[in-house]
Amino acid sequence: MNIKKMNLKNLVLLCATVIMLGSCSTPKDLTYMQNLEDNKVCEITAMPSIKIMPEDKLSIVVNSREPLLATMFNLPVVAQRLGSDIISTNSGNNTVSYYTVDENGNIDFPILGTLHIGGMTRSEAAAFIKNKLVNENYVKDAVVVIEYVNTAITVAGEVNNPGRIVFNRDKLSLLDALGMAGDLTIQGMRTNVLVIREIDGNPTAFRVDLTDAESLTKSPVYYLQQNDYVYVEPNDMKKRSAIVNGNTVLSASFWVSVASLMTSIAVLIFK
Repeated sequence: MNIKKMNLKNLVLLCATVIMLGSCSTPKDLTYMQNLEDNKVCEITAMPSIKIMPEDKLSIVVNSREPLLATMFNLPVVAQRLGSDIISTNSGNNTVSYYTVDENGNIDFPILGTLHIGGMTRSEAAAFIKNKLVNENYVKDAVVVIEYVNTAITVAGEVNNPGRIVFNRDKLSLLDALGMAGDLTIQGMRTNVLVIREIDGNPTAFRVDLTDAESLTKSPVYYLQQNDYVYVEPNDMKKRSAIVNGNTVLSASFWVSVASLMTSIAVLIFK
């Protein structure tokens, strides 16, 4: 009888130890870029600067030593005051009206007419317009400044601040975007982040493992483009918590129940 009781005690202690070790184990899929060594250079294969695409909105301002000459190539500013539209040709500190790139990558520019800038970077488009103004003897000392107006991506899923993020800059990495979204929650799956990008009119899916430096830096979506959609999938524990009766073998409620049961058995045996 004593031997059986001792065996039962040992079994209870073993089960309790296993439960404790399981609950105290450190997750291995939470740290970003785990295999990145000190002073290691990571080669990034993706093109860093975003390209101008159809439906982009751009602010294009031409400056010159002769302001009246430059004004001919700048869109008027429309200011709404007391319900009336007041049109001003002097940009000053006001916000200049923007150009919308059409489906063919073109804009209708004052005097120069239709210009194809689709597929260019912001700096390439500025140089292209400047060369047109100078070579066609319109503005010899032209300075062209282009800014993005509506460049944005969307981050959804298991992040602290999901939503649309406007970045208005030449490049934005996936890590930057996740940081701007408040980083992943503890329930976010870091090994399988989804990025959906429209390529030639078709949504294309890319999967990125944030815990693997090489997978991240060599991904074509390491640098994001306008209108990219980033989705962070919930991990298995978060998925199970969404189920009404989620008492599966790996669920937290299951282990709590087991621990409670083992404690009750131990009390009965050792008292």
